[in-house]
Amino acid sequence: MTDLTLTDNLALESAATDIRLFGKWPGAEVQISDMSLEDYILGAKQPKFLPHSAGRYQVKRFRKASCPIVERLVCSLMFHGRNNGKKLMAVRIVRHTFEIIHLLTGENPLQVLVNAIINSGPREDSTRIGRAGTVRRQAVDVSPLRRVNQALYLICTGMFNK
Repeated sequence: MTDLTLTDNLALESAATDIRLFGKWPGAEVQISDMSLEDYILGAKQPKFLPHSAGRYQVKRFRKASCPIVERLVCSLMFHGRNNGKKLMAVRIVRHTFEIIHLLTGENPLQVLVNAIINSGPREDSTRIGRAGTVRRQAVDVSPLRRVNQALYLICTGMFNK
Protein backbone atom coordinates (compact mmCIF):
# COMPACT_ATOMS: atom_id res chain seq x y z
CA MET A 1 0.00 0.00 0.00
CA THR A 2 1.43 3.38 -0.97
CA ASP A 3 1.20 6.54 1.05
CA LEU A 4 -0.30 9.53 -0.68
CA THR A 5 1.72 12.69 -0.40
CA LEU A 6 0.28 16.15 0.02
CA THR A 7 0.71 16.95 -3.68
CA ASP A 8 -1.14 13.77 -4.63
CA ASN A 9 -4.01 14.74 -2.33
CA LEU A 10 -4.15 18.23 -3.82
CA ALA A 11 -4.12 16.80 -7.34
CA LEU A 12 -6.98 14.46 -6.49
CA GLU A 13 -9.01 17.29 -4.93
CA SER A 14 -8.46 19.60 -7.91
CA ALA A 15 -9.44 16.81 -10.29
CA ALA A 16 -12.60 16.22 -8.28
CA THR A 17 -13.55 19.91 -8.31
CA ASP A 18 -12.73 20.40 -11.99
CA ILE A 19 -15.74 18.58 -13.38
CA ARG A 20 -16.41 19.52 -16.99
CA LEU A 21 -19.49 18.84 -19.07
CA PHE A 22 -18.66 16.06 -21.56
CA GLY A 23 -15.08 16.35 -20.27
CA LYS A 24 -14.58 19.62 -22.19
CA TRP A 25 -16.48 22.65 -20.89
CA PRO A 26 -16.36 23.88 -17.28
CA GLY A 27 -19.55 25.21 -15.79
CA ALA A 28 -17.78 27.23 -13.11
CA GLU A 29 -16.69 30.03 -15.44
CA VAL A 30 -20.15 30.73 -16.88
CA GLN A 31 -21.42 34.23 -16.10
CA ILE A 32 -25.15 34.87 -15.62
CA SER A 33 -26.04 38.47 -16.41
CA ASP A 34 -29.62 38.27 -15.12
CA MET A 35 -29.61 38.14 -11.34
CA SER A 36 -33.16 36.80 -11.05
CA LEU A 37 -32.32 33.65 -13.02
CA GLU A 38 -29.16 32.65 -11.13
CA ASP A 39 -30.93 30.11 -8.94
CA TYR A 40 -32.73 28.48 -11.87
CA ILE A 41 -30.21 28.35 -14.70
CA LEU A 42 -26.89 26.84 -13.85
CA GLY A 43 -26.25 23.61 -12.05
CA ALA A 44 -22.81 24.81 -10.95
CA LYS A 45 -23.69 23.71 -7.45
CA GLN A 46 -23.83 20.12 -8.69
CA PRO A 47 -21.59 19.82 -11.79
CA LYS A 48 -22.05 16.76 -13.98
CA PHE A 49 -20.01 14.97 -16.61
CA LEU A 50 -23.14 13.97 -18.52
CA PRO A 51 -26.60 15.57 -18.53
CA HIS A 52 -28.19 12.22 -17.71
CA SER A 53 -29.31 11.43 -14.20
CA ALA A 54 -32.15 9.38 -12.84
CA GLY A 55 -33.22 12.34 -10.73
CA ARG A 56 -36.88 12.60 -9.86
CA TYR A 57 -37.20 16.34 -10.15
CA GLN A 58 -40.99 16.29 -10.58
CA VAL A 59 -41.77 14.86 -7.13
CA LYS A 60 -41.94 18.20 -5.31
CA ARG A 61 -43.12 21.54 -6.55
CA PHE A 62 -39.91 23.52 -7.18
CA ARG A 63 -37.43 20.65 -7.29
CA LYS A 64 -36.93 20.94 -11.05
CA ALA A 65 -35.18 24.24 -10.38
CA SER A 66 -32.26 22.22 -8.98
CA CYS A 67 -31.94 20.17 -12.17
CA PRO A 68 -28.92 21.23 -14.29
CA ILE A 69 -29.97 23.35 -17.24
CA VAL A 70 -28.30 21.13 -19.84
CA GLU A 71 -30.23 18.13 -18.54
CA ARG A 72 -33.45 20.12 -18.76
CA LEU A 73 -32.56 20.98 -22.38
CA VAL A 74 -31.94 17.29 -23.11
CA CYS A 75 -35.25 16.29 -21.52
CA SER A 76 -37.16 18.95 -23.42
CA LEU A 77 -35.76 17.58 -26.70
CA MET A 78 -37.63 14.34 -26.10
CA PHE A 79 -41.07 15.41 -27.24
CA HIS A 80 -43.16 14.38 -30.20
CA GLY A 81 -44.00 10.69 -30.14
CA ARG A 82 -41.07 9.48 -32.19
CA ASN A 83 -38.53 10.91 -29.72
CA ASN A 84 -40.12 9.86 -26.42
CA GLY A 85 -37.72 8.07 -24.09
CA LYS A 86 -34.67 8.40 -26.35
CA LYS A 87 -32.52 10.30 -23.89
CA LEU A 88 -29.19 8.98 -25.12
CA MET A 89 -30.03 10.23 -28.61
CA ALA A 90 -30.89 13.65 -27.15
CA VAL A 91 -27.61 13.69 -25.17
CA ARG A 92 -25.70 12.88 -28.37
CA ILE A 93 -27.49 15.70 -30.22
CA VAL A 94 -26.66 18.21 -27.48
CA ARG A 95 -23.01 17.09 -27.35
CA HIS A 96 -22.58 17.47 -31.12
CA THR A 97 -24.37 20.81 -31.02
CA PHE A 98 -22.06 22.07 -28.27
CA GLU A 99 -19.01 20.98 -30.29
CA ILE A 100 -20.30 22.84 -33.36
CA ILE A 101 -20.99 25.97 -31.27
CA HIS A 102 -17.48 25.79 -29.81
CA LEU A 103 -15.90 25.42 -33.26
CA LEU A 104 -17.90 28.28 -34.79
CA THR A 105 -17.71 30.81 -31.95
CA GLY A 106 -14.73 29.71 -29.88
CA GLU A 107 -16.77 30.34 -26.72
CA ASN A 108 -17.93 28.04 -23.98
CA PRO A 109 -21.20 26.49 -25.28
CA LEU A 110 -22.65 26.61 -21.77
CA GLN A 111 -22.24 30.39 -21.84
CA VAL A 112 -23.97 30.53 -25.23
CA LEU A 113 -26.85 28.42 -23.88
CA VAL A 114 -27.20 30.60 -20.77
CA ASN A 115 -27.23 33.78 -22.89
CA ALA A 116 -29.86 32.24 -25.19
CA ILE A 117 -32.08 31.35 -22.23
CA ILE A 118 -31.73 34.82 -20.72
CA ASN A 119 -32.54 36.54 -24.01
CA SER A 120 -35.42 34.30 -25.10
CA GLY A 121 -37.34 34.10 -21.82
CA PRO A 122 -40.34 36.45 -21.68
CA ARG A 123 -40.34 39.08 -18.93
CA GLU A 124 -44.01 39.96 -19.14
CA ASP A 125 -47.16 38.05 -20.00
CA SER A 126 -50.89 38.62 -19.90
CA THR A 127 -53.60 36.84 -17.98
CA ARG A 128 -57.37 36.84 -18.32
CA ILE A 129 -59.42 38.58 -15.68
CA GLY A 130 -63.17 38.13 -16.00
CA ARG A 131 -66.04 39.76 -14.18
CA ALA A 132 -69.71 39.19 -14.87
CA GLY A 133 -69.17 37.68 -18.28
CA THR A 134 -66.67 40.25 -19.57
CA VAL A 135 -63.06 39.24 -19.97
CA ARG A 136 -60.09 41.56 -20.26
CA ARG A 137 -56.37 40.94 -20.42
CA GLN A 138 -54.10 42.13 -17.62
CA ALA A 139 -50.30 42.43 -17.91
CA VAL A 140 -48.36 40.45 -15.30
CA ASP A 141 -44.69 39.78 -14.59
CA VAL A 142 -43.35 36.30 -15.31
CA SER A 143 -41.67 34.31 -12.54
CA PRO A 144 -38.02 33.32 -13.11
CA LEU A 145 -38.78 29.59 -13.24
CA ARG A 146 -41.48 30.14 -15.87
CA ARG A 147 -39.06 32.31 -17.86
CA VAL A 148 -36.56 29.44 -17.96
CA ASN A 149 -39.30 26.92 -18.83
CA GLN A 150 -40.65 29.10 -21.65
CA ALA A 151 -37.15 29.79 -22.98
CA LEU A 152 -36.33 26.07 -23.15
CA TYR A 153 -39.67 25.38 -24.84
CA LEU A 154 -39.11 28.13 -27.42
CA ILE A 155 -35.53 27.00 -28.13
CA CYS A 156 -36.62 23.38 -28.67
CA THR A 157 -39.63 24.36 -30.76
CA GLY A 158 -37.36 26.52 -32.91
CA MET A 159 -35.01 23.59 -33.42
CA PHE A 160 -37.83 21.33 -34.57
CA ASN A 161 -39.47 23.93 -36.81
CA LYS A 162 -36.38 25.03 -38.70
